Amino acid sequence: MKLDLLIRNTRVDDEQGIVDIGIKDGRIVAIAAGIEDPAAETIDAEGRVAIPGFVEPHLHIEKALLHRRLPARLGTLDEAIRVTGILKSKQERDDVLDRSRRVLDMAVSNGTIAVRAHPDVDLIQGLIGVDTLLQLREEYKNLLDIQIVAFPQEGILKSEGTYKLMEDAMNMGADVVGGCPYNELSWDDTKRHIDMVFEMAKRYDADVDMHADFSDDTTNLRFMSAAYIAKKAIETGWQSRVSLGHVTSLGSLEAADLDPIVEALKQADVSIVTLPATDLYLGGRNDKSKPRRGLTPVRALHQAGVNVAYSSNNIRNAFTPFGKADMLQIGNMLAHVAQFGTPENQQAILSMGTYNAARAIGMDDYGLAVGKRADIVILDTYLVADALLDIPARSWVVKRGKVTVVTHHKCEIHRNPGQGGSCGPNCNHSNHAH
Repeated sequence: MKLDLLIRNTRVDDEQGIVDIGIKDGRIVAIAAGIEDPAAETIDAEGRVAIPGFVEPHLHIEKALLHRRLPARLGTLDEAIRVTGILKSKQERDDVLDRSRRVLDMAVSNGTIAVRAHPDVDLIQGLIGVDTLLQLREEYKNLLDIQIVAFPQEGILKSEGTYKLMEDAMNMGADVVGGCPYNELSWDDTKRHIDMVFEMAKRYDADVDMHADFSDDTTNLRFMSAAYIAKKAIETGWQSRVSLGHVTSLGSLEAADLDPIVEALKQADVSIVTLPATDLYLGGRNDKSKPRRGLTPVRALHQAGVNVAYSSNNIRNAFTPFGKADMLQIGNMLAHVAQFGTPENQQAILSMGTYNAARAIGMDDYGLAVGKRADIVILDTYLVADALLDIPARSWVVKRGKVTVVTHHKCEIHRNPGQGGSCGPNCNHSNHAH
């Protein structure tokens, strides 16, 4: 058999030796030492690590890179929504496309092969986020897969006309029904918001992905909707088809109150996507002493068997004034704040950005195994266990069996101070996508 691509001398498991990966028709057809089949293209990984491509399950693209246009001063969620609302009212299609491409290029160069994007669908910016993403989904189809969520950031009931816009978004080609239940005026409206999301999901046979529990407040039920959502998932038969982002209020609960909710999420097979860059930045703002970290209880959820993933969420705007769509950077941050430092914990974090994230967005043809689609990242490091530690360059990215990114990194350290500095003119770091 003639292969389309042969990756030689790579490491996929630290407990095993160096192997080759054979790829044909966009799929992995062999993982073994010393594959002898001829190939149209060959990569010599020289012992570098290969992992499945990263998945961003929760990313706001059309609101990215707005951080300098109207800088936030307080760093609160309310301010972020207000500031972003002002900027959303001024959205222009070409500008949205330009900023979106910049973010998607960051993601591609950092080894991401799939994104679930959450464009705002509301009366402020209309459907510009969905419309531009439909164009970008086609434009980037050889580089990454894009799922589109019809996301009602401004609420549904308190923003009359939004539900119709969500239906329009689904009819245009959006994939997932979104929700923002905390952004309603009462607990009854929050529950109705959730009910309406599931009703639409049933009509379109679509997955559900909601921003839930985005607060430190455990007294206001609007910010405590995870248990109700889990109940709805079971009632509607939507187990394994629901993802929740943020879910930060659970981090403020004592075990006696938390455990039943975690069990309900597990029974409903709801995926939890923690967004550490945003949640750490916005969370705990009102705590005068012992400020909370503002994260969902990653350890409790993980230990209970809930599918936990993570994502970048926002890139350089009022919600998160940092970021470069790098899942390894976010994973390293999460490992620190969740105190996941043991070798097993670090491997769990790596899985949260790959296998768990793929599961959270319903990718069932994913993984580094024979028969799976060939979406692979080769990292410039030599042990899988070092991926999260090194945050290495992505030496090669392969999407559907085609090389899409090549990164060359050469750094020379001059030990003699009189012969130039470290990584000065002799350092060459280039990255390009095909």
